[in-house]
Amino acid sequence: MDKMATREAYGRALAEFGEQYDFVVMDADLTKSTRTDLFKAKFPERHINCGIAEANMVTVAAGIATTGKTVFASSFAMFAAGRAFEPIRNAIGYPHLNVKVVGSHVGISVGEDGATHQCNEDIALMRSIPGMVVMSPSDPVTTRLCVKAAIEHDGPCYIRTGRNPVPNVDGREDVDFTLGRGIVVRDGTDVTLVATGYMLHNAVAAADLLAEEGVSAAVLEIHTIKPLDDELIAAYAKKTGAIVTAEEHNIRGGLGSAVCESVCASGPVPVKMVGMPDSFGRSGKFLELFEYYHMTAQDIAAAAREVLAKK
Repeated sequence: MDKMATREAYGRALAEFGEQYDFVVMDADLTKSTRTDLFKAKFPERHINCGIAEANMVTVAAGIATTGKTVFASSFAMFAAGRAFEPIRNAIGYPHLNVKVVGSHVGISVGEDGATHQCNEDIALMRSIPGMVVMSPSDPVTTRLCVKAAIEHDGPCYIRTGRNPVPNVDGREDVDFTLGRGIVVRDGTDVTLVATGYMLHNAVAAADLLAEEGVSAAVLEIHTIKPLDDELIAAYAKKTGAIVTAEEHNIRGGLGSAVCESVCASGPVPVKMVGMPDSFGRSGKFLELFEYYHMTAQDIAAAAREVLAKK
């Protein structure tokens, strides 16, 4: 299939599932950017634009959810997860309401928008809220399934979506998806690459680079960061004895931290984290930023060589 941004896949999924499920969609004056305009065009009576006021939006979403409705509340991740963190925690997380917060334009992929809009902290924020499910789809296929899983899940969820078009991983059209269960994209015996979001594409490319060197790299797709698939990670930690994590997020508090917590509990192995360092982003072309922050396929392959040397 052609490339499609996960934000586009999110909007299409809302419009699709709006036929089957009764839910409300809210936005903070960014309907074209988050692509909730696709839902609005089909179900205008179930779409609410709250204006540029994310904290108010999620509070209103919480109020609607108390009536028994499921609500999706969307904005740029920097504002959906950052500006609205306190009301998400207290108005949605604490009473465990059926509000699904969706943060669009995540990570450094927003490029020229710069550090103020490059949200590399949202996973850390959202996974710290008790009972919050955190999802980070990698392509259009998993985005659609994450939306469906969020609708059917009883409780709050957070979903990350990206700005730039991406292909389906390995050209797949469907996948065996279960909330909280990782997917084995590639099997391997020497090292395990654990990736989420856009970085799954780089992890697959890194596995190909390593294969040319005779290194067998497994690739695990973690679309649900919380709850994490501890069982799958433990199995591959035991099988390969070395792990590299890859995420478009700060390595502190994100997927890498979650995997390290899991591995330490099940049986420590060498782990190398690839992602944003303890740094704010910069303005620039997004692929150039991936090179600048050492988040390319070549960087993941280099990290794999490092952990292999520590086995």
